[in-house]
Amino acid sequence: MAEVKPEEISHPPMEQLQGFEYCIDSNPPWGEAIILGFQHYILALGTAVMIPTVLVPMMGGDDGDRVRVVQTLLFVTGINTLLQSLFGTRLPTVIGGSYAFVIPIMAIIQDPSLSGIPDGHERFLETMKAIQGALIVSSSIQIILGYSQLWGIFSSPVGMTPVVALLGFGLFERGFPVVGRCVEIGLPMLILFVVLSQYLKNIQIKEIPILERFSLFICVALVWAYAQILTSGGAYKNSAEVTQNNCRTDRANLISSAPWIKIPYPLQWGAPTFNAGQSFGIVSAVLVSLVESTASYKAAARLASATPPPAHILSRGIGWQGIGILLDGLFGTGTGSTVSVENVGLLGSTRIGSRRVIQISAGFMIFFSMLGEQNMSLLRAKGGGRLLTPLHFILSVAGKFGALFASIPFTIFAAVYCVLFGLVAAVGLSFLQFTNMNSMRNLFIVGVSIFLGLSVPEYFFRYTMAAHRGPAHTKAGWFNDYINTIFSSPPTVGLMVAVFLDNTLEVKQAGMDRGMPWWQRFRTFKGDSRNEEFYRLPFNLNRFFPPA
Repeated sequence: MAEVKPEEISHPPMEQLQGFEYCIDSNPPWGEAIILGFQHYILALGTAVMIPTVLVPMMGGDDGDRVRVVQTLLFVTGINTLLQSLFGTRLPTVIGGSYAFVIPIMAIIQDPSLSGIPDGHERFLETMKAIQGALIVSSSIQIILGYSQLWGIFSSPVGMTPVVALLGFGLFERGFPVVGRCVEIGLPMLILFVVLSQYLKNIQIKEIPILERFSLFICVALVWAYAQILTSGGAYKNSAEVTQNNCRTDRANLISSAPWIKIPYPLQWGAPTFNAGQSFGIVSAVLVSLVESTASYKAAARLASATPPPAHILSRGIGWQGIGILLDGLFGTGTGSTVSVENVGLLGSTRIGSRRVIQISAGFMIFFSMLGEQNMSLLRAKGGGRLLTPLHFILSVAGKFGALFASIPFTIFAAVYCVLFGLVAAVGLSFLQFTNMNSMRNLFIVGVSIFLGLSVPEYFFRYTMAAHRGPAHTKAGWFNDYINTIFSSPPTVGLMVAVFLDNTLEVKQAGMDRGMPWWQRFRTFKGDSRNEEFYRLPFNLNRFFPPA
């Protein structure tokens, strides 16, 4: 038997992923780019609908209030995505609503001064204004940390691996447990998405791998139509309420409640109110968002076939993300923002890491959420009571069209999450190729960080479900929010454990094993010549804001 050569059994580390036809600074043809951008828009709807669906009824709002919050969240998501892709990290990332803010926001909702308001709509408005004030104050944390360049990951590939991996692994509760709530819809969606995007990905039409690039759009359309048939056919007529809520296509009540035209605008709910304790609670979610976004930027850079973002670029992105949370507070989205993990995963599924695609998706978000009665009245006034037919058609259907897509059962999104979150987790594990995984030190750090990153938040989740309050329940509400929020985030727990172990355990002796020779040159903008291509500001703005 012939001797096996070393190069035949080993794979050299690769700084950029291969097989991407369009990377961060290359663009598909406009037709493809528009469809790909629409896919990202559809995917972003899951979080944009789910968070208001949970929070708005608790705040006392009705279906109309919920629709306005969904529209506002999508509108601000579009703005933040454009700002981040143009002036922030410049990575192809969607900046959407964050679940990290749910715990401290629920604490604001349960505040006796707000929960005791008898009128539901008034309680909704006062609670929203309190949330706005807390977001506005807490946004300063990310703005200061970003633009002062105080935020930098003092770690190695070994330390970052658990953080990025937990970004995907830590979201397992939003995957198959949600699919299981309506298996007859969720399981076909999961199987169909895997088959089309992976097994049939080489099928081409006019040299375009249609099924690989547009599998999300195709699968959602097919399974959504299937779910509509089941709903119309009475398949759930005698089912339990929870089954109907997760399976039926007519339970969202977003289409009938959607105003034909409505433009979100700052302070639309009224002047924000400010409370020190509530603001301190939201700060904990801002810190969690900071960690999760940092991990997402690392994953997005890899899935966009770019080099890891230098510390200066990362800080610039965090600063703009702080401005994004400020916009959340001004417009009243009901939650803060972070990088959308599912949209990062879609970059890998489609193998398209183009920045332009994400900017197009931001355009869809803004367009489908900015229409309102005022526009119709204005158009009639300018046209002497007559509307131009094409413009009238576009404006009259777009609001309802956006609400129509927003009524997709969340089970369909959860099935896609099973694939996309797994992809992001695998990207985190790919950083291990730059390290020595025959080192017991590295095995210890990675294993313990990932395990505790999953186990600690699971303890906090189970405790909260059983006791209806978090493990931290002292008389200081802001302290409770800090502890319960931070330790409910797998990437945050993983970061604390991994960074501590990686920077205290045999540091001097393990420089090579940690992968520092590879990591070091990507810490500064001028450390690698490709950074200029990937991360330079548009419109020649680097002349005024030179990179560090």
